Amino acid sequence: MAAGLKTVIFLAFVLALGFLLVILSCALYANWLPLLVAITFVLAPLPNSICGRCARADDISPEYNSAYVDFGRFLTGVLVATGFALPVVLAHSDLIKSQACWMSIGGGLLVYGTIMVYSGWFGSGNDDDF
Repeated sequence: MAAGLKTVIFLAFVLALGFLLVILSCALYANWLPLLVAITFVLAPLPNSICGRCARADDISPEYNSAYVDFGRFLTGVLVATGFALPVVLAHSDLIKSQACWMSIGGGLLVYGTIMVYSGWFGSGNDDDF
């Protein structure tokens, strides 16, 4: 029990650090466009989990349907790629500074990584690989 509590506290600290980096990338350079990165990284795991729930065998079809899982992975990949590419494009077009770009990418990585580690360790009780 203590190891689980320590893990949750550590993940909460890393998540707060990630959001702090994204907020600082916005506030220090007086431009709130890098905040879009946090939104994309927070939304990135949702298609994977929603489509994973839809792919289970049901009453109509006893077979496992992986098309939902593939579509969820595709949407997750699109959102993660957008989270990396959006600050780079904004920095390239001089809408944000390059320091804000790297801070928002680093913060987004911490946010997405924390969500993925939490869902991997404390996810559903079954051992399905999808």
